[in-house]
Amino acid sequence: MAVSPAVTTLCENPNEVFLDVAKLLLTYADNILRYPNEEKYRSIRIGNPTFSTKLLPIKGAVECLFEMGFEEAETHLVFSKSASVEQLKLIRESIAAERDQRLCEGQPVQPTAQAAKASTSASASAPESSAAASSQPVSLLPLQPSSLENSMSFFVTLQSNVQHVMLYENPELQQKARSHIPHQQLSSAAEHKLKEAKEADPEFKLGIEDFLVLELLRWFKQDFFSWVDCLPCSSCKGPTQNASSLNFPDHVWTEIYSVSQRRWLHCDSCENGCDKPLLYEVGWGKKLAYVLAFSKDQVVDVTWRYSCKHPEVLSRRTRVQEAWLLHTINGLNASRQQSLSPDRKKELTERLLVELVEFISPKKPKPGELGGRNSGSLAWRTARGETRQADTGTSKQAAGYVFTPTEKEKSDRLLHVCYNAAKDQYCRVSNNSEVIPSWDQCVWRKESVFRKVEDDWQMVYIARTEGSSMGKISWKFDFAPAGMKIKSVSIMASSQTFHSGKVCWHLQAGQITTEFSGDGKMQSFQSLSGSSEFTIVAGLSGGEEETSWQHSQLFRQSLKEMEESSFEILIHLDNA
Repeated sequence: MAVSPAVTTLCENPNEVFLDVAKLLLTYADNILRYPNEEKYRSIRIGNPTFSTKLLPIKGAVECLFEMGFEEAETHLVFSKSASVEQLKLIRESIAAERDQRLCEGQPVQPTAQAAKASTSASASAPESSAAASSQPVSLLPLQPSSLENSMSFFVTLQSNVQHVMLYENPELQQKARSHIPHQQLSSAAEHKLKEAKEADPEFKLGIEDFLVLELLRWFKQDFFSWVDCLPCSSCKGPTQNASSLNFPDHVWTEIYSVSQRRWLHCDSCENGCDKPLLYEVGWGKKLAYVLAFSKDQVVDVTWRYSCKHPEVLSRRTRVQEAWLLHTINGLNASRQQSLSPDRKKELTERLLVELVEFISPKKPKPGELGGRNSGSLAWRTARGETRQADTGTSKQAAGYVFTPTEKEKSDRLLHVCYNAAKDQYCRVSNNSEVIPSWDQCVWRKESVFRKVEDDWQMVYIARTEGSSMGKISWKFDFAPAGMKIKSVSIMASSQTFHSGKVCWHLQAGQITTEFSGDGKMQSFQSLSGSSEFTIVAGLSGGEEETSWQHSQLFRQSLKEMEESSFEILIHLDNA
């Protein structure tokens, strides 16, 4: 009778387990149907013992709640006013029909082998010992001889990381790290951005620690960290080459618990990325299998936070049995937490329950999204640099900069401007080499473009923002207010494309549009002679898959090319 994947999964449980869970699920549904205006029946607290002990461990149970229409909301599951009551009824009737059939038949359903393993794992007691946590042996589930070697290898890896993470608790090492961090500078910047966020949104609830994390990530990536590719030779000082390669398909990052948000945040210092857990699977195309988090208090299998393709991930998790992994992690945690106070243990358990509910509901990212929770948190996304117009230009700029001749330029009848992407500055050569910082300070209009710095590859360029199909940027020149007109125009623009990416350059002067190439060569446009104004426009489009935004680039150059211009405009003028 099951009409949904969740109910089908629920039916795989043993008869007694199914009937107990069905009773709870039907109670939740019936309360909403009977008392539709009572808020207390539309919310289930995740920390509630009934939920955490009788529903959460049972496969298919929480999935049924999600299919009914419940949604995750921090510490509760909520059936919102906009949720479909008809969908709730559909799932409820399906569960009720299966329950009635089982009660009529009176035949207990034998659990499948997999269900039995999961049940054994969930109910297995943790080993008891007074030994130190770092050396505590953990009881293992019985294994087939063929899987014993893999499991023991995996166990050694777990134990090694459990011990290794304690290095970060060393007070001397912590103090040494702090001595290199400009704490006052980062704190001031964090306080400033927190103030801005609260001014933009008076209801903003995040704390100073959240912003301090963002500043620390930025500082590490932009100021402290430097990418090592070819180390200089100790003799000739030239670049070295490796004779062989050793590759381990892994990556390490950090998770930080946000007290104000009551959840763990993904933080990758090498990428200056915060709260973007789908960076690796969606952004990099990594085929994930196991993502494990280690701290001084616990080990957690956090794979599901970093994936929106749970069935694919499950198909790759073949190194050990899932029941064995769950049992082993539970044993490690019981050992690690022996000396903790009851309050601390309760806190860790409540955090884990919230995480488990998050894991059950896979994220469904829109194009360009990398999985950060963004419901009701525009200020948080802004703080992370995802919506800030100065950085990303995701909204159209209504009015911008117009180049008009200064007194010196009128006298010399010349306007000469260059832009260097590595320095990220304009040089107005014709006005005593005036320097104007930042790529967007001299832009007329911009739409969905930003300046991308690749610290690892030591390259920089202007690209369209992630998730956008088109990006545009333009520069405007107007000589009419100065009583002058154009005698000649020469332009050098550099652009680069990859795969099916496209860059379209053109000049607009009145009704006349002239296309030109971004081949890095100076080009003359006599057709603009006599005009009093014109606009240079660049459009970026095309590309393939998730990284399509990178496949059309303006002004790409090495960060070491500090003297070469990637964009140059030379205009000779006459009196009108």
